[in-house]
Amino acid sequence: MNRRQLFLSAGALGVIGLGAAAVAQGLQISTAAQAWLYALPLIEMATTRARMLKAPGAAINRLTHGRTLSDHAARAVTTPNNDTLYSIAFLDLSQGPATLTVPATGARYWSAAVMDMFTNNNAVLGLRTVGGEGGTFTLIGPGQPSKGPNPVRVATPHAWLLIRTLVNDAADVPAVHKVQDGFVLTGPKAAAPPTYAGRDADAASYFDSARRLLAADPAPAVDQKLLRKTAAFVGVGPFDAGAAEVGADQARMITRFAKGRQTFIDGWAYPRANLGDYGQDYIYRAIVALMGLGALPVAEAMYMKAAGDDGAGLFTGDGLYRLSLPADMPLDGFWSLSMYEATDDGQFFFTDNPLNRYAISDRTAGLKRNADGSLDLWIGRVDPGGDRTANWLPAPKTGPFAMYLRTYLPRPELLDGRFRFKPVEKV
Repeated sequence: MNRRQLFLSAGALGVIGLGAAAVAQGLQISTAAQAWLYALPLIEMATTRARMLKAPGAAINRLTHGRTLSDHAARAVTTPNNDTLYSIAFLDLSQGPATLTVPATGARYWSAAVMDMFTNNNAVLGLRTVGGEGGTFTLIGPGQPSKGPNPVRVATPHAWLLIRTLVNDAADVPAVHKVQDGFVLTGPKAAAPPTYAGRDADAASYFDSARRLLAADPAPAVDQKLLRKTAAFVGVGPFDAGAAEVGADQARMITRFAKGRQTFIDGWAYPRANLGDYGQDYIYRAIVALMGLGALPVAEAMYMKAAGDDGAGLFTGDGLYRLSLPADMPLDGFWSLSMYEATDDGQFFFTDNPLNRYAISDRTAGLKRNADGSLDLWIGRVDPGGDRTANWLPAPKTGPFAMYLRTYLPRPELLDGRFRFKPVEKV
């Protein structure tokens, strides 16, 4: 999988109101560009599904499990996490429901996100919503009868099931494997999906695939206004090929423009409230599909990117930095601060370091707390020495780097902005 097609890349989550920003810059978004952006989540989901189905043993309505935590050698997906293992399945509910059996997980964090083909989270089963006792859930597509225990309605016949299971430390991985094996998915046999064009295809191929995807997974009724407006491109009949190409180019330009449009508050970019359940915010939905496909809603997790030395997310200094965290973090789940080296093409990966430490978290052994219980985390290219080593997050030996703060099960004060984290500061 490439850098923009799996999991949540926090760089996508702090973008401002993109449509308003584009208009403020004097940009009038063409109908073809609106159609291209509207269809992009479907295109990205189909592309990701096709790639995942190439993995050994992968099939529609079948779970596959990731068994290892990411480290500096993991270069397939940008901004990986070092907190959870993933279990993944793409669903076809057109011939009937699928059944998901969840094992008892106790107090361990887990979540099973069920996303429709428009990338909205139709449901997030997990410790927050279900608890740790386990159970059986019936995933039901549109138009199917509600039969089976604990029905979960899915808005499109095809969907993505993405399960995250928390790992406490390296010694905990075998126990997590047992938890993963307890997740059992059963469903009707389904044929492999057709081939669809990707986002880099020519406009004619792109819109042909968009039309076929919309036929397989119809849009919700609340999108009819936009669909009528863009019917020349995502509806039926021939379309103006020249206008389609110009619109596709404009849409790609909008996505490039959006990458640099993050709003930082006290040194952090915070996600928008509608992340993971976008309503009619089609441009934001498209940007997240590009930069953070599979994003959880903020009630489940908030990912923040540090502003960096340049105010746009990159640190370049060779000295020491400090992040001070409160004794009582405003969340009911777990947190982690991850370190990434930045590549020339804009990707972010864990960096090799003498501690084999890719993130500091509430599960990191041996952290030194202040007298009031707060934490000072020390970030830098070299060991700060003394008691600070216990709280050291190693930066790359050379080159720019970025940091992301992940917070799971945020409390109301974090969700509504009453609480803000302190910025990362130079010492």
